[in-house]
Amino acid sequence: MKAIRSRSNTTVKALVKLAGSSRERRRTGTTLLEGERLVRAYGESGGRAETILASESACADAAVRSFVERFPAASHLVLADGIFSAISQLASAAGVAAVIRTPQPGPVEKPASGCLLLENIQDPGNLGSILRTAVAAGTRQVFLSRESVFAWSPKVIRAGMGAHFFLAIFEGVDLAEIARSFGGRVIATAPSAAASLYDIDLKGDVAWLFGNEGAGLSAQAKGFATTEVRIPMPGQAESLNVAAAAAICLFEQIRQRTSTRAAPA
Repeated sequence: MKAIRSRSNTTVKALVKLAGSSRERRRTGTTLLEGERLVRAYGESGGRAETILASESACADAAVRSFVERFPAASHLVLADGIFSAISQLASAAGVAAVIRTPQPGPVEKPASGCLLLENIQDPGNLGSILRTAVAAGTRQVFLSRESVFAWSPKVIRAGMGAHFFLAIFEGVDLAEIARSFGGRVIATAPSAAASLYDIDLKGDVAWLFGNEGAGLSAQAKGFATTEVRIPMPGQAESLNVAAAAAICLFEQIRQRTSTRAAPA
């Protein structure tokens, strides 16, 4: 592994810029994964990194050094602790990171039952949590509107805890077009909806539509939802966090599809 101890090194400068700039990540088509757990999840998904890097302190651990040396990557770097900390976006540097190439936009797939249509989600933590829930619920497709946060930003990736590597994520899509091409119901949540989530049949083909954290769904998005439901909230909260709402909806769908009813005697 190549050791770097100078902050003036061109590779270090490029890594610092990549870590701190969304524009640079979009320009280069790469992003940064931080932490052994996240990097390991990427490797287990079949990914190959552009660069894997570790701090000198982390590499003092034989197991970590072996992991970094064996990880599939075009280059392997050991950085002085201070340099690694300058690249890290975490309050406490994780010691292991990787630069990976973000998936290139391909043809948008036809939406399948259980897919998520997300309009203008802005908070990286919310999007990452939604993606993590989607994987746990067996969802395979996520469609993001043009104004949503970049799905491959480091903050979203950290919140997703490896979920990105097991999803088909389509960014900058026309959600109205996706909704029109879907053969089942497009369900949106609304606090004022007459129907409760727990009273509607979710066993058929369903696509879920969720909106911006503050403004909710736009009038246009509400127009292509075929069904609106409310999540019963007996407490005093006005609304739920969008990531929490998505989790409730997806797992209510699972509950309905997996529940068994006793046959009449």
